[in-house]
Amino acid sequence: MPTYAYRQAAGIRQALLDRRELALIDVREEADFATAHPLFAVNLPLSKLELEVRRRIPRFTTPLTVYDNGEGLAEIAVERLRAWGYQDVALLTEGLAGWRRSGGELFQDVNSASKAFGELVESVRHTPSLSAQEVQALIDSRQEVVIVDARRFDEYQTM
Repeated sequence: MPTYAYRQAAGIRQALLDRRELALIDVREEADFATAHPLFAVNLPLSKLELEVRRRIPRFTTPLTVYDNGEGLAEIAVERLRAWGYQDVALLTEGLAGWRRSGGELFQDVNSASKAFGELVESVRHTPSLSAQEVQALIDSRQEVVIVDARRFDEYQTM
């Protein structure tokens, strides 16, 4: 039976505040990740772990903390990451529930950190934005304009 190292949520939060290198990895599928996750967690689903981990976390010495929401995926991910050569791999104590119980805030949606940053910039710098109707009016006017839509493709398809 494998043994696992564990990291407490408070230690992860402190490491983030100290700007130490780490990866907090949620191994649930994206739809589950989008319902609740710590702000600086990355979604690296177990189903895509082998395909994406080397590209997204190239240093084998990066401290990795893996979690799920009690599904048992995190333990499988830890074993695989160790087998692939990652040297500092641990589970988040009590997973997502442990993060919540320790007072950690949970965020919804994907790309929460970049969206929060964008909203902060918009509120402080008053960056221009247009409603869908205003954009359509510009397009219809045949003016030479450049429209930059920063949504992800799947958001663009559904919003």
